Amino acid sequence: MTRNFCIIAHIDHGKSTLADRFLEVTGAVEKRKMREQFLDQMELERERGITIKMQPVRMSYTLNAIPYVLNLIDTPGHIDFSYEVSRALKAVEGVILLVDATQGVQAQTISNLEIAKSLNLVVIPVINKIDSPQARIEEAKREIIEILNCDEREIFQVSAKTGEGVENLLKEIIKRIPPPLVGNKDLRALIFDFEYSSHRGVILYARITDGFIKKGDKVFLFQENIDFTAGEVGFFKPMLQSAASLGSGEIGYIVTNIKETNIASVGDTLLSKNSSLPSLEGYQRPAPVVWASIYSESQDDFMALKNSLERLSLEDSSLSFEEEESGILGRGFRCGFLGMLHLEIVSERLKREFKIQPVVATPSVAYKIEDKKGNIGQVYSAALLPEHFEITKILEPWVEIKIITPFDKMNIVMRSLKKRDAVIGLTESFGGDGSRMLITAQMPLREMMDNFFEDLKSLTSGYASFSYEIIGDREGNLVRLDILLNDEIVPAFSRVVKKEAVQREAQNLAEKLKKFLPAALFAIKIQARAMGRILAARSISALKKDVTGHLYGGDRTRKMKLWKKQKKGKERLKKFGKVNVPQEVFLKMIQNR
Repeated sequence: MTRNFCIIAHIDHGKSTLADRFLEVTGAVEKRKMREQFLDQMELERERGITIKMQPVRMSYTLNAIPYVLNLIDTPGHIDFSYEVSRALKAVEGVILLVDATQGVQAQTISNLEIAKSLNLVVIPVINKIDSPQARIEEAKREIIEILNCDEREIFQVSAKTGEGVENLLKEIIKRIPPPLVGNKDLRALIFDFEYSSHRGVILYARITDGFIKKGDKVFLFQENIDFTAGEVGFFKPMLQSAASLGSGEIGYIVTNIKETNIASVGDTLLSKNSSLPSLEGYQRPAPVVWASIYSESQDDFMALKNSLERLSLEDSSLSFEEEESGILGRGFRCGFLGMLHLEIVSERLKREFKIQPVVATPSVAYKIEDKKGNIGQVYSAALLPEHFEITKILEPWVEIKIITPFDKMNIVMRSLKKRDAVIGLTESFGGDGSRMLITAQMPLREMMDNFFEDLKSLTSGYASFSYEIIGDREGNLVRLDILLNDEIVPAFSRVVKKEAVQREAQNLAEKLKKFLPAALFAIKIQARAMGRILAARSISALKKDVTGHLYGGDRTRKMKLWKKQKKGKERLKKFGKVNVPQEVFLKMIQNR
């Protein structure tokens, strides 16, 4: 008997800790090997305390003398990784909707729930952290009933930290979540994720919907039309463990022994060779909301950067990239991300896992532009936006956001939204007791990217949460702002800003660069330019060297000759020398937007 399920929740509501307790109760991991966040295998996940990548695991549990196989897929909670959640949900029959008793329902909780409902999954509501002194269990119950329209008796209460109520929850999963349907005799499987091994090539993560597969079977991927012989097959225990076969309703892995990284895509269907079965409905590819150009610190590392991005995109199908070239930074890649945290994680993984030092340009969104001839095009980088006199219209993406905030913080949140050109819509009480408010608003994606989440947390002392979705493009009064170093544009610093705020942005950028940019042997001129005018200027003096320090006494003319020679040398450097912008300066400019 098999049960397939996920845990979905807002970030920090205890998904990984609850998964740890499941592993302990079922004995899936030996006690001596158990550690916190066991399913978070990535160093970055453990360091930051967040789940970045979904992780499946197979557990065994016996109830009333009947053995059950429980396939759990642990999912991320941060909004930037919601695509991971949507893929995992398509491979299961039910979900645990986990809510922190101290925080209640959050915006991302509602977003994940809507996906689960659209797939007709069985939802088991669970309140976590009931052992906390700050727990507000009754309020959390009312909020769950409001969004799920369920009976209070259907809500489970657990403490993932102490294990209270966890085994009863396991029994309820077996009781409420239906077993997978038995399909056709011929093999058909949905590919929901990948892994890459330098020894075994691409490893497919699959949900078998029909038939079975064993080592040596001839199979093919429907979308890519690629044939291969199945190598090892097996389960996640949670490490890969080989098995004789995988059957209908099971979740497992298939080794392809193919070393090329572009042989498959998530949502593809795996079928038996010469099968007549139709393909399964796959996944809608996510549209990137943030674009940034990434270059290697040295052009000698270009191919290494390309190979690294190919490997990452295999594991992270929401990452997109294509080659581009910059006059200053050389060859690189224009990359699409699902948010700023996604960009930060990819950049960090390039450094840690692939030993690449990436230079990341200022993030941007995709703009649609219309020129004077009526031609419409799309621009993904601020540096590629034509001059203002060549454009008649700029369209930018907008998002609809939902914010859940304490009632006493509502006014300050509303003021922040208005500063960001937001159009505020419905405002209503949430949870029944009036202590929290649900705000719906629409705003430019550009404004949301500009540290909106960080500002929201700061303004509400961390008590507010938000989710968003793209709703289309609208015309904006925008201009391109460039940074010039010694009269040469640095594309990585170009950005698109509101016309009425361009002067302030120009001054801020010039001042920050003066602060972060190290001095050189020649003077550095920093200028911010927009609409054909220099709006701000700063300068960094040349490094000084005492060229007369070795002289003792004598005629002053000897010193003057050396000073004159030094001055000529600095003039030559100023004329021919290029300003070298270290990687940490790019990162500081992004982090201090």
